[in-house]
Amino acid sequence: MYAAQQALSAYQSVGTHGSVTDASPHQLITLLLEGAMSRIASAKGAVSRGEFAQQGELIGKSISIVDSLRASLDAQRGGEVAKTLEELYNYILQRLVEANQSSSTAALDEARDLLSTVHEAWISLPQAGR
Repeated sequence: MYAAQQALSAYQSVGTHGSVTDASPHQLITLLLEGAMSRIASAKGAVSRGEFAQQGELIGKSISIVDSLRASLDAQRGGEVAKTLEELYNYILQRLVEANQSSSTAALDEARDLLSTVHEAWISLPQAGR
């Protein structure tokens, strides 16, 4: 449950609106993934408009969310899947930093596509207690 609280804190710290206090851990992860993808899409728009401050802010929020997802992984219970996800999240974080440094829409697209793949897999999982 601690990981869910970390995820909730991360979600609220990046200025997401709406109440998530009643969300299940599965729903929180879903919201985090969607929030990161949304901010990446917005950052891509900022890059295309040359709005560098907005770009940096949005990519920074995306980095915060992805880092929270990485930090909330449970290596003990998640085993190889958690290890693979950690490596993927680390790669996504690297691409986001590169995107911010070079204003690369290709790096943003890659990060978003990878998160989209994780999101699709995540929402296809059965939820405990449903």
